[in-house]
Amino acid sequence: MLCTKRAGRAVLLGIGVAIFSFPSLAAMAVTLNSSVSRASLATLIDFDAQVQGADAANLWYRYRVRRMGGEFQTIHDFGPKPGIEWTNADVEGAYEVEVTVRDRETGETATAARLISMMPLAGRSGPVVTGTAHPLLFLYSAPPCPEGASMRVRFESPEGVVQSTPDKACRPGLTMNFYLAGLRGETEYRVRHTLNAGERSMEGPELAFITRPSLDFMQRSVLQTPPDGARSGIILESPLSAPMMATDLFGHVVWYYGHDISFVTRPDVNGRFFGIVQSPGDHSLQEVREFDLAGVTQRETNAARINEQLTAMGRRPISGFHHEALRLPDGRILVLASSEEILTDVQGPGPVNVLSDAIIVMDSNLQVVWAWDGFDHLDVRRAAIFDQKCSTGACPKLFLDTDANDWLHGNSVQPTPDGNLIFSIRHQDWVVKIDYRNGSGDGSVLWRLGKDGDFTYLSSDPFPWFSHQHDARFIDANTIIVFDNGNTRRAVYPDANSRGQVIRLDEEKRTATFVMNADLGAYAYALGSAQKLLNDNYHFEMGWVPSGGSISVEIDPEGGEVYSLKASLPRYRTFRMQDMYTPY
Repeated sequence: MLCTKRAGRAVLLGIGVAIFSFPSLAAMAVTLNSSVSRASLATLIDFDAQVQGADAANLWYRYRVRRMGGEFQTIHDFGPKPGIEWTNADVEGAYEVEVTVRDRETGETATAARLISMMPLAGRSGPVVTGTAHPLLFLYSAPPCPEGASMRVRFESPEGVVQSTPDKACRPGLTMNFYLAGLRGETEYRVRHTLNAGERSMEGPELAFITRPSLDFMQRSVLQTPPDGARSGIILESPLSAPMMATDLFGHVVWYYGHDISFVTRPDVNGRFFGIVQSPGDHSLQEVREFDLAGVTQRETNAARINEQLTAMGRRPISGFHHEALRLPDGRILVLASSEEILTDVQGPGPVNVLSDAIIVMDSNLQVVWAWDGFDHLDVRRAAIFDQKCSTGACPKLFLDTDANDWLHGNSVQPTPDGNLIFSIRHQDWVVKIDYRNGSGDGSVLWRLGKDGDFTYLSSDPFPWFSHQHDARFIDANTIIVFDNGNTRRAVYPDANSRGQVIRLDEEKRTATFVMNADLGAYAYALGSAQKLLNDNYHFEMGWVPSGGSISVEIDPEGGEVYSLKASLPRYRTFRMQDMYTPY
């Protein structure tokens, strides 16, 4: 961990006393303590549950929060963590934080809650800028603004790089608060807000603030400068052996996440992110998490809790989470997981542990509403292309045996324009479309795109098919983008490089045609990502090149390289972002 949870922040002393508690009829009772009961917006507050009358080894804890008068939102679903760290940086007022403790052996539960007052930072006199625990994150707070109007905040570096927060609607009687992110260390920024009220706009006073020194965790070098002298834009990085970071296009760190996480899977809107914690321990330590720019967890659950729900649904349990977590267009949360089964005389003589993939969809309170498992929908007789086995660090935790056939090794799931899902399966060299239908589908495989699949390639390329690919997604109704690592092709052509592919599909006729098939100039045998940018160029991440590092490349529609940045460490994925709030 890069910083302790108290590093660089002022903490008010004192342990609060529980406001009220609701013990069950059994002997178990719980008290919820907090580090403070009254704090300014964005102050991190520690909560800890103290339980009497139960064996601590059997206890699971669920935390929920609501603004008084609103509905509870689950922050941390049932799991072994007795405490959480929480704050609100948006709306002042009274909040209720609730913990429910469950004894997994007896089924007894007990609940307690605390009332927390979050106080505004801005007064009637004008806006203020406040530092946070993060050296590169500040909070801009402005007085209340008229109902029907909206506000955003603009901040500028000495070099003239301008960034803006998303617009927020004014709320009667409530201050306006914005995280300022995407900042270089030891730099002075000038900032002011713009109030938009119909055809009129008004600017607030100009303020200034200076960031503190930052951290960096790897070396980077610009191989080709950005097109047209572009100085704005963000690259969000998810390295394998360093914290999640964001840089500008010249490799300068402008943000990082200093908490425990194995890798980041996707950025979300408004400064939210999804990531996965993998652990060599039990299911309850395998976590999927949504968090914000301050590193504060917004939602979190674990594989053991998911398995309780899958068992109740009559479904196969999962071993852990891997590769993918994201928010679907309807607000539900999708995560990719692994499942195991001992198969006999199928992928080898006698009994063999086979690792499959599962797709789990949860509602906003982390309750499973839809599930899919590869064992139920794919042919287990079609073994991995290179007969891959699980190895330490390359597969999630195994529970049925010490090793396994790494049958699928899925690495991305994305929604389709028609409400279904496409699933990239690395060890099958396939991208498959799954019948999801916005949660009402039966999970059947609608088609398989790839060599020996359901499509014919209309191309003269001697090996048009992607292989061991990453991050397939639709970019319009009939076109997908994918990073083609090219492992299978390289086995045939030893000098082959990885490719960035944009492919037009005719799903009715089952034909595929290249829109672009760009040689990226290097070979990445693992990891990677793909995006279409707003300027109609494409971003590809060559996640693990033979030198041990990684290369981000921007390609124009004709396949020409217009920008590239090399890093000294492998990166699971990188994402081009307009700013720290807005993915492409």
